[in-house]
Amino acid sequence: MLGFAESVFLVLSVTEFILGLLGNGFIGLVNGSSWFKNKRISLSDFIITILALSSIVLLWILFTDGLLLVFSSKVHDSGIVMQIIDIFWTFTKHLNIWFATCLGVLYCLKIASFSHSTFLWLKWRVSKVVVWMMLGALLLSCGSTVSLSNEFKIYSALRGIDGTGNVTEHFRKKRNEYYLMHLLGTLWNLPPLIVSLASYLLLLLSLGRHTRQMQQNGTSSRDPSTEAHKRAIKIILSLLFLFLLYFLAFLLASASHVLPNTKVTIMICEVITMFYPVGHSFILILGNKKLKQTFVEMLRCESGHLKPGTKGPFSP
Repeated sequence: MLGFAESVFLVLSVTEFILGLLGNGFIGLVNGSSWFKNKRISLSDFIITILALSSIVLLWILFTDGLLLVFSSKVHDSGIVMQIIDIFWTFTKHLNIWFATCLGVLYCLKIASFSHSTFLWLKWRVSKVVVWMMLGALLLSCGSTVSLSNEFKIYSALRGIDGTGNVTEHFRKKRNEYYLMHLLGTLWNLPPLIVSLASYLLLLLSLGRHTRQMQQNGTSSRDPSTEAHKRAIKIILSLLFLFLLYFLAFLLASASHVLPNTKVTIMICEVITMFYPVGHSFILILGNKKLKQTFVEMLRCESGHLKPGTKGPFSP
């Protein structure tokens, strides 16, 4: 019989899981069908599509972890199962975060305007810069996953010592070493966070300069460049907020061993963590003109408001 906390956790997890699959699946379907029809895809649409696909994989991993936590906590806490989940989760998580960072850099280099030679050099080679960033993201994601091997070795040693029932000074040192390695693993999140913050600040500075120029020239501040700046800033800021929320949930889960109700704490962190790939999808849909227009047309079609003879969003 499930308790109240487990029941609430399952309801929230299933809701987030379904919403995440629908949102990210919609992005993949729209961009995938457009790619198939036109035989080409823009770099921004490609990154958004990869983000959606990686978010779907991340949702499945988190949902599976949540089900094991509720229905089979012994299996969930066993060494092999925990290691398999950690490997897939770490790789997918870092890949997703880095691709979101690449999207922010792409928006920044395409929209922001500065006269500095370094920025101009990057702006002229924006496609190559972002593609190399994506390849680097793949390597860094692999690196973060390989770094888990030290954690697994220490964890296995801890389980061996704990199984003897002899809690010694050696055990306490190993346990502290494991917690330290676990926390050091969070440093892999700092590079994409710093790059995303830099992209956000550069867009803010560019928008401020552009607005002052418009005011000096006596022209309207609602020109296409201003709107593009604001839209990109909103997307990057929203993704940053989700990432920080996700990061705080991860830190809380890492410190759950010192809290009074470990299982409930982990369940709360799981719900917050699942919100990251779910929120991603709707931010990308609302921030992308093509996706937003297709989504609105689909809602009208579902509501019966599509006029006879009018093509739907997925019509040929």
